[in-house]
Amino acid sequence: MARSSLLGRLPRGPFAPDFWRSPLRGPRFTSVLGVVLLAGITVMFVTGLVSYAAYNPDLSPVNDRTPGKGILGFYLFSWPTDPPWLYRLTQGVHVTLGLALVPVLLAKLWSVVPRLFTLPPARSVTHALERISLLLLVGGALFEFTTGILNVQLDYIFPGSFYPLHFYGAWVFFGAFLAHTVLKAPAAFRNLRRMRQGAGEAGDEDPVEAPVEDLAAPRPDPPTVSRRGALGLVGGGSLLLVATSAGRSFDGPLRETAVLAPHGGPEPGSGPGAFQVNKTAEYAGIRPDDTTEEAWRLTVTGRTGTVRLSRAELLTLPQHDVALPIACVEGWSTSDQDWRGVRLRDLAALAGHDDPVDVFVESLQLRGTWRHAALSADQVADGRSLLALFVNGAELTPDHGHPARVIVPAAPGVLNTKWVDRLTFGEL
Repeated sequence: MARSSLLGRLPRGPFAPDFWRSPLRGPRFTSVLGVVLLAGITVMFVTGLVSYAAYNPDLSPVNDRTPGKGILGFYLFSWPTDPPWLYRLTQGVHVTLGLALVPVLLAKLWSVVPRLFTLPPARSVTHALERISLLLLVGGALFEFTTGILNVQLDYIFPGSFYPLHFYGAWVFFGAFLAHTVLKAPAAFRNLRRMRQGAGEAGDEDPVEAPVEDLAAPRPDPPTVSRRGALGLVGGGSLLLVATSAGRSFDGPLRETAVLAPHGGPEPGSGPGAFQVNKTAEYAGIRPDDTTEEAWRLTVTGRTGTVRLSRAELLTLPQHDVALPIACVEGWSTSDQDWRGVRLRDLAALAGHDDPVDVFVESLQLRGTWRHAALSADQVADGRSLLALFVNGAELTPDHGHPARVIVPAAPGVLNTKWVDRLTFGEL
């Protein structure tokens, strides 16, 4: 009876130490994955913040669109226009690295899952705080990677706007990640040093570094793959994701292999307008009757009042040519396209602003987000910033923004507003 009563009190299922039998789990295996995530997530966090500095969305009341304002806006700065491929590089790295780290993250979570089932749940106040930080870390990681991947795939199934959700979630996640790193990094690097010294064969874990209730199985099953083989599988998965997604961010042979990414693969179709489109005119609710030569007028407002210009009148102004890509927050970009149109700074001068000033751009778009955008005075001042009327020697197609669109060097695609209706120059 006593033995039966004792057995009834022993933990069962995933709470029992014997439940976890994989010989791969151990502090050294987890340490390798942890160090990779330490470097990769740090780069992702920095490039993510850089992206918000580039298009500076309105995240008030916590964060203001004005550089230097808001609790989380301390790092914001005026985004440069040189080099013109800057946003293409930083956001391409952010998204491609995020996809490449998915196998590493999943393997890391698998390697530490026994810790989620240790009993008692909290052995002390310090241990309880550590467990809470782990919940924020794991929950934050899953939230950030899931929303990021959904955004890359253009699947907006989460509630609310992606931008504030991902931005605030990143701060919560990275705060927990930083606290976890401070606590665990010394042990992780010690384990890596021991690996370099020749230790770390399967099942050969230091009992001081790996107590039974932490990672290593007390009675592991016979190994079917080495830890090096498991790490190679994880690395191979990451390389496969890079090969099938990175090409949409950069020119070269990899663009042909980006088969798993929206706007990836070969250039769509042929002709002057045969390059990637994020939102079509139909999706944006553009009414063809509003974009005809007879109906459409560009409204330009500034210090001296308001001017309304037809497309024919815009063509009488000095025309300029630039070769620029379009790079979007989803991580994809076009190759350089040849744009022709009127400089924004010339339109500012037409409205009475001899010195460059900010401009608020409004679109005919009826559906979706980013029906308007704000550009800084530095962006307006750049001679390559155009109100484009042509691309690759032909008039803009409806899907590429006919009758006029903005194109600015190094600016995120969301700021290169299509179907422009109004430009308001002055302090915003």
